[in-house]
Amino acid sequence: MSAPADAATVAGPRRDAVGRRTVQLLVGLVLYAASITLLLRAHLGAMPWDVLSQGLTRVTGWTFGTVTVVVSLLVLACWVPLRQRPGPGTVANVLVIGVLVDPFLALAALLPDPLPLAARVLLLVLGIALNGLATALYVGARLGPGPRDGLMTGLVARTGAPVRLVRGGIEVVVVAAGWALGGTVGLGTLAYALAIGPLVHVLLPRLTVPARR
Repeated sequence: MSAPADAATVAGPRRDAVGRRTVQLLVGLVLYAASITLLLRAHLGAMPWDVLSQGLTRVTGWTFGTVTVVVSLLVLACWVPLRQRPGPGTVANVLVIGVLVDPFLALAALLPDPLPLAARVLLLVLGIALNGLATALYVGARLGPGPRDGLMTGLVARTGAPVRLVRGGIEVVVVAAGWALGGTVGLGTLAYALAIGPLVHVLLPRLTVPARR
């Protein structure tokens, strides 16, 4: 008669772990959308993939959120030959960030324009720090990589090239394409590129949900 009780005892922690991972994923994605907004509003240079989204927004006339979703879907299509498999976190990444970016940008537009340089630098610093936290939260939830993360890991697995070279190569390509289309490249883009790796390196081990057997 002890088996059902034991099963319930095991199922309880598992449900708690799934619940924590789901909440952590969603919090991370909401913060990620907020970090995008802060960096864009700083007008000091966007994150690499957002430079591309900015450029496409100028060319197509679509909203930034719409372009973000479309780019994410196109990147996901690139997973097929790389044999990458999406998880629920992958789908949530596309939908949550894509849906929230436009409303967040509308709120940010209520700030005075132009902002003083000191305020723009503050937004940049806060945006980079928040992005590092958000990345560690959603990756640490272990519910599936974002489309761009999966593209990187898929290329690493298929080519055997070092992560830093693959990621760097991808970001150079998207920044160049975005800049050619009218996206904003600046000191903020460089600051993000230099700071995000160390930030995630420090935060990810502390925010990764332990695997449960």
